[in-house]
Amino acid sequence: MTETPDIVDCVIEDPRWDGADLSGHALRAALAVLARLDLDPAAFQLCVMGCDDARIAELNTEFRGKPLPTNVLSWPAEELAPEEEGAAPARPEADPQAALFGPAELGDIAISFDTCAREATAGGLEFSHHVTHLLVHGILHLLGYDHVRDGDAELMEGLETEILGKMGIADPY
Repeated sequence: MTETPDIVDCVIEDPRWDGADLSGHALRAALAVLARLDLDPAAFQLCVMGCDDARIAELNTEFRGKPLPTNVLSWPAEELAPEEEGAAPARPEADPQAALFGPAELGDIAISFDTCAREATAGGLEFSHHVTHLLVHGILHLLGYDHVRDGDAELMEGLETEILGKMGIADPY
């Protein structure tokens, strides 16, 4: 297997994420998503920022006009979403000169420790499983998947369930 340690750039703003192994969860989630979609992990890179509720509320306000904390936000580097409801997104293209310029950027994800912990406790979920689910969810957003329209939600949630199942994590839906 190709070495992939640089696939995820993890930025830790809240030190509680260090103890929760955010970078390990992010790497495993990215590898699982890319494997399921038959994408070469050595060809792509993403950034995950582990933060708290205050920071994610700022980001949610700035980018979505919602002045509240949320669990995860994502910013795709490229618009891959399909026009037709329920259709698969376009595939991201690896840079043919990746050896010179590095892997293609998929985008950025922010995840809040506070909201993840609250949701895991309220749902009786293992914290690491919930974090992994949210990272898989965020990575799928980077790859053009969404859940606004019913057909798109069905496709995205089905993929999440399948990917998480292969990781030994129960269906979150």
